Amino acid sequence: MVPFDQALPALLIALPVAGSCVLLAFGRILPRLLIDVIGTGTALAGTILAGWLLYATGAGTVVSWSGGWEPRPGSTVGIVLVADRLGAAMALLIALLTTTALLFGWRYFDNLHAHYPALVLLFATGMTGFALTGDIFDMFVFFELMGVAAYALTGLKIEEPESVQAGLNFGVINSLGAYLCLFGIGLLYARTGQLGLAQLGIAVEARSGDAVVLAAFVLIATGWLVKAAAVPFHFWLADAHAVAPSPVCVLFSGVMAPLGVYGLARVYWTVFDTVLPAPGVRRMLLVLGIFTAVLGAVMCVLQRHIKRLLAYSTIAHIGLFLLGLAALSPLGVAASALYLGGHAAVKGALFLLTGVLLSRYRSVDEFSLHGRARGQRSIGVLFVLSALILAGLPPFGAGLGKALLEESDASILLVTLVIVVSALTGGAALRAGLRVCFGVGEVPERKLDPEETTGEHEIPDVAAPRDRTPITMMAAVLALLLVALLLGLPTGLTRAIGPAAATFVDPEAYRAAALLGNTTGHPDAAPRIEWTGAGLAFGLLSTVLAVLMAVATLHFETLRTRGRPPIRPITAAETALHRLHSGHVGDYAAWLVFGAAVVAGLVATGWLY
Repeated sequence: MVPFDQALPALLIALPVAGSCVLLAFGRILPRLLIDVIGTGTALAGTILAGWLLYATGAGTVVSWSGGWEPRPGSTVGIVLVADRLGAAMALLIALLTTTALLFGWRYFDNLHAHYPALVLLFATGMTGFALTGDIFDMFVFFELMGVAAYALTGLKIEEPESVQAGLNFGVINSLGAYLCLFGIGLLYARTGQLGLAQLGIAVEARSGDAVVLAAFVLIATGWLVKAAAVPFHFWLADAHAVAPSPVCVLFSGVMAPLGVYGLARVYWTVFDTVLPAPGVRRMLLVLGIFTAVLGAVMCVLQRHIKRLLAYSTIAHIGLFLLGLAALSPLGVAASALYLGGHAAVKGALFLLTGVLLSRYRSVDEFSLHGRARGQRSIGVLFVLSALILAGLPPFGAGLGKALLEESDASILLVTLVIVVSALTGGAALRAGLRVCFGVGEVPERKLDPEETTGEHEIPDVAAPRDRTPITMMAAVLALLLVALLLGLPTGLTRAIGPAAATFVDPEAYRAAALLGNTTGHPDAAPRIEWTGAGLAFGLLSTVLAVLMAVATLHFETLRTRGRPPIRPITAAETALHRLHSGHVGDYAAWLVFGAAVVAGLVATGWLY
């Protein structure tokens, strides 16, 4: 009989599938309350199981071979789930965000049909399987399940042309990324005859310099980077966030896009670490990380559509996560992991608060909402606090992750980049909160670039405006902010991230766990996860800069409102950036091909220098 701990990874995948099947089978006859209870209860049960799995990984990696097909000398058959501590933590984050998103939806949707929570649960299934599988083809399968569910959730409002277009862009671009990834998997299988991550790592060790192995990595990395929305693969993300319901955006920004970064790191360290040139991989991650962080931050500042603003903030932070991986060290991985968790919690809270504004005021346009939420002090305080947390305010988890990221690379330029990007994204969110909830600044002028979307005429998911915020919606927001705080405090969870990162970057530990059952890992080189004086100082600095940036942009808009002529170079740059993000799927596909070539060229330079 399989020990219960070893059954946990499979249960985490099977449970939401079972819940979604119940909802689809009986949803037409079940009352609304029971639909909500089944959906949220399934997600909550998954959260408990994921917490149990995370606790179980404290004694070592949890490995589960489906059907009892354990490896034999010289051969492996069957599907394996490998849950190390970082994988289990990702599963817990997925389950937790799914629970809060479904809880928020209790009073957010007027006409909720059972297919919505069923899709959310299937979406969680795909993400959880992606995080826990030890087989690269199964990663692709779960990638596709995740993508299909996310595509349906993006185009949920099929009566709206914008929803259909965004869903189409999402489906086409992510499918192209998936096909490239599948081609890469096919090349690896043709070269080695293996699909398990551990088996592949052993099989390619003797193939250093093999062009086929390099091509396979480039194709697989491109697929995961499309999901991560790294520049220049990022165009679909903001369109999807603009039309998807706010609780769905919690999952899109919090875990779906970051899972692309996780998948890239998992495949690199388990399969390609010993055969690809480290300088080339580092250069690729640095270049993509810098461009993603900078472009995401700039586009974030330029938005007046609040959901698009938050989406571009996510793109900017994806760039920062890539910078953590670029260190190619346990400290860099620990920084990205903790930053990812803290960012997911606070960004989820911001999206839910935006959903509250949409349900009350029928708009997510920062300009048209100017001062309309003055009477909602609790919403305003939480929005401002969340924006400051996003900027790196101590002692929250995003701030601690940011501090570790700054320590992982001593370069003054990269530390400055992290501080500036954090300040710009946090400042943009703070500007929106001050303008909407406190009426700071004058009402901005309404001139609009034809390429820009505003969110002024968004169709909310409630038929009539809410007079007050339901307790379930506020509970979901407060739960996420509590998680954001706990991740920054010296708890057992945060202290465990260092050893978990050290094991994550050790391919021998992964192979020993998956193939030999030796699950102890090698935490001796683990970095310490704690606040330092420099980390606190830089966190406060980025927070102050975010406040200054918010005040400066509000003042700039006031000058424009009073008739000051615009600064032509800035206006021209804004127009160019908006037109670059055209919404045309053909343009986005062309950028995807260009990005794949860039990834190949940057990795290959590692053999030239």
